[in-house]
Amino acid sequence: MDGSRLTAALKDQFEHLPPQLQQAARWVLDHPADVALLTTREQARRSGLTPATFTRLAQRLGLDGFEAVRAIHAAAMRQRPDSFHGRAEELIARHEQEGGGALAQDLFGALAQHMQALREPDSLARFERAAGMILAASRVFCFGLRSAFPAAYVFDYIRALTGAPTILADTAGGRGIDALRLIGPGDLLFAISVAPYTRLTLQAADYARGRGAAVVALTDSAMSPLARLADEALIVRTETPSFFHSMTPAFAAAECLAALIAAKQGRPALDAIAQSEAQLDAFNTFQTARPGKRGEP
Repeated sequence: MDGSRLTAALKDQFEHLPPQLQQAARWVLDHPADVALLTTREQARRSGLTPATFTRLAQRLGLDGFEAVRAIHAAAMRQRPDSFHGRAEELIARHEQEGGGALAQDLFGALAQHMQALREPDSLARFERAAGMILAASRVFCFGLRSAFPAAYVFDYIRALTGAPTILADTAGGRGIDALRLIGPGDLLFAISVAPYTRLTLQAADYARGRGAAVVALTDSAMSPLARLADEALIVRTETPSFFHSMTPAFAAAECLAALIAAKQGRPALDAIAQSEAQLDAFNTFQTARPGKRGEP
């Protein structure tokens, strides 16, 4: 059974279902992204039903259990159009059918599930290993293009505050890759890219490896071309009901990684942060005093 047949079966049988199974069916029809991404227990909690109710609904449809329903929805998400335009057409159609509230709920539900996945033991172990590698490197080069750039930027920004040797290979004037002329043994490239992967990021990772540097990747799959070039890969999920992949988990991962490294630095990080704050204060960078009301001195 595929997604379209499952949807048709739910609609055809809806009027003949007991009230609780109707509630479960309505949840499945109204929250396809949650069905694909959330556990059965979490869906039961959000819908106010029990996991057993979802199991009975699946069996009513001739399936072994609700995991089969989840698998059908997950497969449907993987088979979505590859182009932004194709997914945007889906987004507009869903908005017309379900309304903005339901769509926003699914979007935030997907993001919450992606963030929760970062807390899994395997993910946390990857963060610990990556933090150790970055801390041991002589210099860290940060590289991310297009939607990945903000995550690379914030990682470099936090690293600079802690006095760590960091180089942001940005692309102003097309000179981003020029920074990699300096990379070599003892250095590390922190590269970020998710599907659709930018060719230049893959080339940068390959170049860094060829120069004897280590590579830590922040990407969306252990089988991504960037992960296969890396010594360690941090995996974030990006799929949402929107036409554009989510970079929120990648941004959060970069912030978490920078915090872990600063904590491992200890006292040197504290001293460097104090110096950074003193320099920022010297230039009156931030508004620190609460502004008075109009007319007050």
